[in-house]
Amino acid sequence: MITASAEIGVFGGSGFYAWLAGATQVTVETPYGPPSAPISVADVGGRRVAFLPRHGPRHTVPAPGVNYRANVWAMHELGVHRIIGPSAVGSLQPDLHPGDLVICDQFIDRTTGRSDTYYQGPDVVHVSAADPYCPELRTLAGRVAGDQALRFRPTGTVVVVQGPRFSTRAESRWYGRMGWDIVGMTQYPEVILARELEMCYLNLSLVTDYDAGLEGAPEIGAVQAHDVMRMLAENIARVRDLLAALIPIIPAAPSCHCQQALEGARM
Repeated sequence: MITASAEIGVFGGSGFYAWLAGATQVTVETPYGPPSAPISVADVGGRRVAFLPRHGPRHTVPAPGVNYRANVWAMHELGVHRIIGPSAVGSLQPDLHPGDLVICDQFIDRTTGRSDTYYQGPDVVHVSAADPYCPELRTLAGRVAGDQALRFRPTGTVVVVQGPRFSTRAESRWYGRMGWDIVGMTQYPEVILARELEMCYLNLSLVTDYDAGLEGAPEIGAVQAHDVMRMLAENIARVRDLLAALIPIIPAAPSCHCQQALEGARM
């Protein structure tokens, strides 16, 4: 029996495994197996918040092995209607630098074999993914990022790759020439599963590297895992500060349509 509840959920990405001092630890069972870790629940600025590190508390679950359905379902079981998903990403463009923040509005899915729907029949649902990220939360996040004088981009397209390996140089060049901004491993299917459960979803992508390097800049080498973790250690406090300022101003009643995503979606 679940004895805790929350209205806002946060998924911790790489380098972001703990938060919420004095939190209550909650274990949630789901029809899809166990989530990545017990969920921490505490107050942030007067709002009840649930926190779950998507890779586990010690980063023992690689991106392809994350049980995304269980993680999102567990948040929903706690009463969460708004999810914030910070993530570490690589830059595909020369004007996006390590330490920059991208508030994504689009994704490209390049993953394979991930369980990416709650509706596998006989109830068939086709949710719209035209605008997968909550416009209301994106606007609020941009306002807070501006107030905090962060280097940020209010829109951006993330290409989601399977992982756990990083891209080849050819793949990275292709992604960049397609006009995509950043590359990561975890946004899909997390964001679309939230949509299927009629939950708002906001992504905050922290640029940690230049993926496989940049064309015309031989001094910039391909990303290594230790480079990612070093950059995260230097910048994760900015993400926490942004969350601390953003969460209290999220309206209790949404002005978006994310929470009516199933209207007209059933066959």
